[in-house]
Amino acid sequence: LLDEPLSNLDAKLRASMRTELIKLHQRLGTTFVYVTHDQTEAMTMGDRIVVMKDGVIQQVDTPQNLYDSPCNVFVAGFIGSPQMNFIDGKLLKDDKGYLADIGGEKLRIQPDKVNAEMAAYVDKPVRLGIRPEDIRDDEAFLAEHPESIISAVVEVSELMGSEVYLYLDYKGTRMTARVAANTQSKTGNEVKVGVDTRKIHLFDPETEAAIMN
Repeated sequence: LLDEPLSNLDAKLRASMRTELIKLHQRLGTTFVYVTHDQTEAMTMGDRIVVMKDGVIQQVDTPQNLYDSPCNVFVAGFIGSPQMNFIDGKLLKDDKGYLADIGGEKLRIQPDKVNAEMAAYVDKPVRLGIRPEDIRDDEAFLAEHPESIISAVVEVSELMGSEVYLYLDYKGTRMTARVAANTQSKTGNEVKVGVDTRKIHLFDPETEAAIMN
């Protein structure tokens, strides 16, 4: 049982100790129960993760399944860095399928993501989730996906070396995009970004339970 063993270490030592603990676990071949508030530690070290909120288990799954198919808003926001963006909108349906209306912009839901549960939410409020890495501003993506483009204002641009974090204002909603280092988007610009609709999540705004992953 390890209860936040790395919490008082500096970032460099914490990274190296994560590696040492992973090697120790592999060498001993026994069960480790590891408690942490750091989702990076949980994702990189865990075979299975138990996500808890206020002492209540929310979801038990592999790191990849927690990332791809969170059961509710809390799990979706906890797993992943920077955390998932959430935008309130409405679910619509036309003769081609489902759309998510977010502030007047309509994003087409991919047919292979549609499930039976969505029918009960047509013309009702939903909360859309999209991860920062699934918001793109490169010309190739925008050209290929004209139906998934929204306009937003860049409030802050953070160069991280290999990538750039764009902090966007989309009609009053704060969003984060994780884009390539060669981006042309600068602080203060109004930019067009594309949402990868294959990676959209939908949640019930009242219960916060997942409707679609």
